Amino acid sequence: MEKNSSDEQRKDPYQISPEDVISPPTTIRETLKRIGPGMILAASIVGSGELIATTTLGAQVGYTAFWVIVLSCLVKPVLQAEMGRYIIASGETGLAGFNHVPGPRLKVNWIVWAWAAMTLMTLLQIGAMFGGVSQVMNLLIPAVPVKLWVLIFWGITLALLLGGGYERIERLAMIKVGLFTMLTFLAALLLIRMPQYFSWHEFLEGFKFKMPGEGLSTAVAVFGITGVGASELFMYPYWCVEKGYARFTGRREETAQWDRRARGWVRVMHVDIIASMIIYTVATVAFYLLGAGILHGMGKVPAAGDMISVLSNIYTQTLGEWSLWIFYAGAIFTLYGTIFAATAANSRVFADMFRLMGFFRADDYRKRVKYRNTFVVVLTLIPVALYLLVESPVKMVVAGGLAQAMMLPVIALGTLYLHHRRLPRQIAPPRLITIALWVASIVITGLMGYYVYEQILKNIK
Repeated sequence: MEKNSSDEQRKDPYQISPEDVISPPTTIRETLKRIGPGMILAASIVGSGELIATTTLGAQVGYTAFWVIVLSCLVKPVLQAEMGRYIIASGETGLAGFNHVPGPRLKVNWIVWAWAAMTLMTLLQIGAMFGGVSQVMNLLIPAVPVKLWVLIFWGITLALLLGGGYERIERLAMIKVGLFTMLTFLAALLLIRMPQYFSWHEFLEGFKFKMPGEGLSTAVAVFGITGVGASELFMYPYWCVEKGYARFTGRREETAQWDRRARGWVRVMHVDIIASMIIYTVATVAFYLLGAGILHGMGKVPAAGDMISVLSNIYTQTLGEWSLWIFYAGAIFTLYGTIFAATAANSRVFADMFRLMGFFRADDYRKRVKYRNTFVVVLTLIPVALYLLVESPVKMVVAGGLAQAMMLPVIALGTLYLHHRRLPRQIAPPRLITIALWVASIVITGLMGYYVYEQILKNIK
């Protein structure tokens, strides 16, 4: 096989060269110019999980499960940060790192195969988003049926993503994240002044660690996909690679200069994570409060055919009837933005999986792009077909969320292994961060274990 041209090598974000090394920024202003991966992640996060699953959970159980939402947003970034630290230090991709974990192998190890299985399940969520955005467009233009809108959005997605680079995805993600988050936050603020839907007593009750009975499956699904879900935890290292954090650090050296660069770019990554966490936490909390206050108070739970019309109440009951059209526009941006960001990331990770399996060399960027584009087609065609078969966005989101939730303990195990066995000691985090990593892993595993235990008891009875 021929070597790639030097021009292709220069454009390959996965190859680390000495000329790419850059000293990390030292001021907050310059640091903020270097963030971006978290914004793409936030665009993926503020989608079906928040608009559909989180709001549906609130509609089902009221304020009872509020603690699940807060815990979900705050606990998982610890794993995200340690995975990012490993990527910057090693120059490897996310799957390449997890592929080091001991255990059964078939070309790649069991964690990589588990990721692939989970991602295929989460295509139900992508299908739900195709359905949700198409339902909105059908309300706006009834002459065009929902199924035809699904096919139209599939075509738009292919046109945008085939050959699309990191910069295009980052720009669209930032626009999408800002618009709907601000409006939803405003609606949640207005909710607080509506005693028929909100009381501080019920709100504070939501911080008691009680598992909701009727909405247990939805609560676990919401924990899996709100905040940084399992899918996003796998995605984030790839956006860090394409942003350049590992390239700017350079290949690992036993020098003080390398140590300073590595720690400096890890700090930039931490700012990126914190900025995105603030955004998606605000959005997630706002969506949940609106579902628990408005929809639960009205006795309405989103279902297959009326999902969008029911969800629109979170705007019309707080902002007024005039906001219906803003909700429609926001729903389109939110749901479609997640289709865009999630497919862009998953196509990259699947391409990397095939690289790890030996289908092409690590330095063959042309072949990597070819595989990536192939997976863009596959990873949009399957969810479109799933929606046309199932046609129930809420159930599809919950099913995909449960798959992500079950994957979280596996990610925690893999991250702990990389942290303790493969992370260079010179950029190891303070002991407090290590303790936080263990606490987060135990909380995640405990919650998933509780869910499995409850399901076993239910089947026995």
